[in-house]
Amino acid sequence: MTLIKSISGIRGTIGGKPGDGLSPLDIVKFSSAYAIWLIKKNPKAKKIKVIIGRDARISGEMVNQLVGGTLIGMGIDVIDVGLSTTPTVEVGVTELNANGGIILTASHNPKQWNALKLLNEKGEFISDEDGKLILKLAETEDFNYAEVDTLGTYSLNTDLLDIHIQKILKLPYVDVKAIQAKNFSIVVDPVNSTGAFAVPELLKALGVTNITVINEQVNGHFAHNPEPLPEHLTELSSVIVKKNANLGISVDPDVDRLALVCEDGEMFGEEYTLVAVADYVLQHHKNGNTVSNLSSTRALRDITEKNGGKYAASAVGEVNVVNMMKETQAVIGGEGNGGVILPELHYGRDALVGIAIFLTHLAKFGKPVSVLRRSYPNYHISKNKIELTPQINVDKVLESIKLKYSKNPVNDVDGVKIEFDKEWVHLRKSNTEPIIRIYSESESQSTADSLAKKIIADIKEIIKN
Repeated sequence: MTLIKSISGIRGTIGGKPGDGLSPLDIVKFSSAYAIWLIKKNPKAKKIKVIIGRDARISGEMVNQLVGGTLIGMGIDVIDVGLSTTPTVEVGVTELNANGGIILTASHNPKQWNALKLLNEKGEFISDEDGKLILKLAETEDFNYAEVDTLGTYSLNTDLLDIHIQKILKLPYVDVKAIQAKNFSIVVDPVNSTGAFAVPELLKALGVTNITVINEQVNGHFAHNPEPLPEHLTELSSVIVKKNANLGISVDPDVDRLALVCEDGEMFGEEYTLVAVADYVLQHHKNGNTVSNLSSTRALRDITEKNGGKYAASAVGEVNVVNMMKETQAVIGGEGNGGVILPELHYGRDALVGIAIFLTHLAKFGKPVSVLRRSYPNYHISKNKIELTPQINVDKVLESIKLKYSKNPVNDVDGVKIEFDKEWVHLRKSNTEPIIRIYSESESQSTADSLAKKIIADIKEIIKN
């Protein structure tokens, strides 16, 4: 059993003893702490309102009832949007003038995981400072629940997805007529979660009528590992070729990550989702700035500088990317895992807005997806990880790597990133899993893989000694 308490939320495996996994007691405790934080933050509010939504995980309904009941017990009014997407809940917080929101999803993690992702009144993930405060409140368990006359209320709202889609359609980067004219044939893999209805609804609104959905049952029994990586998208790739489709779309269970597959079944590359969408947005913004995290491809920097803008790299994590975007007034940003953040819509990763802008870009490009992919600088990222054990001093390992490569440009804002001309390797502790992530990039996959293997060998030698 695993329970990970971080500033971004509470994530764990379902079951086990309290404190060892995401048990009902843990869910109630952290929901109570979030409620206390909201109450202290809004001392003059007569009533506090929170939106909750969930992906299709098997444990989702159970977690939803515990979270909703706890908030009501704290005197907070709950608006339940039911099965939803993370970006839809984020949009909903501001649309419904709520004081916060909780998304019940473990994102790309397997079915035994679930999590409470916590939002502020802007529909954005809570800050580092607020996250630490909530964790402290949870540890003290100094909760004071509402008396019977001041209990919160419960209501159901099923309109938010339509509101979200309509806001996307109104963006200047989305051209429904251009998309409709192309009569695209699209295959969607929503991996048995809420993308099964959210993505087709968006596509229909964009004028796409030829839609094939695989793994479409919204039941949380993921047909494959839900992280949208190439090795998990083999079925999608084969269906695209079989149906002679124009494009394949894969999203993770909460629909904030977008991976695309070309018409020939080859991967567009989740790193290039943001690159392609940013390329089109930058055409509307002369000298527009962009942001991605330290583990993302250099290609975004290349196209930004070509457009006359400035690129900035943040620490890994959506909160860090958003903060950097605000600091640099970036017109678009995100993460290389297929996460697109468009400030004009909201400051959160959003696969739906990524799909709409990409299809507009593709329609106006006028050539197959594979040709569009070849129009961008060609970098390859090797993504690896090393499982951690309690005996490993991770900080000491990273410090030793930093010292070993001290003659190279090194960035230690978030883990250790070492640059080798246009190549780089980034090592960091994961915030969501007990592992060290090792990302490397080069202009060839074999070189990127070799670079990663070299660093992994260095790490194993350091651990051994």
